[in-house]
Order: sequence, then structure tokens, then C-alpha cells
Amino acid sequence: MTIRVLIADDHAIVRDGLRRILAGDAGFAVAGESKDGHEVLAAVRAGGFDVLLLDLSMPGRSGIDLVRQVKAERPEVRVLVLSMHDETQYAVRAIRAGASGYLTKDAASAQLLQALKKIAAGGLFITPGTAESLALGLQEGTDELPHKRLSDRELEVFLLLAAGESVSGIAARLHLSVKTVSTHKTHVLEKMGLGSIAELVRYAITHRLIDSPDLPR
Repeated sequence: MTIRVLIADDHAIVRDGLRRILAGDAGFAVAGESKDGHEVLAAVRAGGFDVLLLDLSMPGRSGIDLVRQVKAERPEVRVLVLSMHDETQYAVRAIRAGASGYLTKDAASAQLLQALKKIAAGGLFITPGTAESLALGLQEGTDELPHKRLSDRELEVFLLLAAGESVSGIAARLHLSVKTVSTHKTHVLEKMGLGSIAELVRYAITHRLIDSPDLPR
């Protein structure tokens, strides 16, 4: 049985690379491509595919919220999240939202194909670390790091701020108003007990949530 895959990523070069990887295995067929959240939802409503290969960071509706909406509209759709973000940031949230797997973009092609096959067959594709985090989350009284208490949108804003994005830049990227992003920024700092963006960046680096070693002065 051929596994039909919908590729969703806002970068044409990434979509082209994924299409080439899938073309190398006779067990797969690319059913379509989407470059933003709106196109993903339109494709989901139209159907005609088995697995959604989804980038979390796209224009329009994106992230964990998009995973939830896809599963709400088409519960039978299997979702494999392919993200540039390390799994410690988003994997557990993605699985809880309804995704069947989480893979970072530095994964090998063979691992991507393995993940798609496992998910299409009804299984989950998660690392032991993510499985442990999910299990620990079921235990009452588990101590959580401050960033894990953020909402999905707040976490997205937090990571973009830590990466050096301005409030206006984040607003344009996420298709939100500057006022809304400013409110999220305030909530992030309050929830995490941080007094400045410099402290936020240091926190992100300390907990390996971003790769940059540069700190604002």
C-alpha cells in the first residue's frame, strides 16, 4: 500500500528536498504541498492523503495550535511534526495536541521514512526522552521548569524573543498584532520571573533552548 504524504513547509527548498526523499522510496507518494497554515487546513478538509508532514513554524496559523485544529477537523489524519526546534521544546506538547510523532530537521532521511511508515501503520514515533517526559507529566507534583508552564503561543513568542526577534518582527511572522505580542511578552516574563530580555536569553541558553552563545549587553 502506498503511503500518501502531504508536505507542509513554508520553504520551497525544504519541500523540494522532502519530495526527493519520498520519491526515492516506492512506498510513498506526495499527495500535495502546503506553504502556510491556511493551505494546510484547506488540504486537510479536501483529504486525499494519509500522513501530514508538518513544519511547526509557518505563516498563518501554525505551531501546536494548528496540530490541534487538524486533529479536531480530521481525527483520522496522522501527523508527523518535522521541526527545527529541539524536541525538548515542543515534542511533548505536539504529542499531547494529537501528533503521532516528532522529528527534528537534522534527522537522517532513513529515520524520516521510518517515522512516516510507523505513523501510517498506526504507531507513534517518539524518542525515549520524549516518552519519559510524557510519563513524568502524568505524575502529580512533578516539578516543572518555568518555560514549561507557558502556553503554546507564549512558548513560541519566548523562543523567538530568545533568538533575537523584535516584537514587531514576531508580530509579522505569526500574523498577530504588535499589541498582542507585547502582551504575550509581558506574560512570559511574569510567568518565568524574569526582569528583562537579557535574562530571558540567558535562561534559554542555560537550558539549551537556543543555540546562539551571544548574550545581549
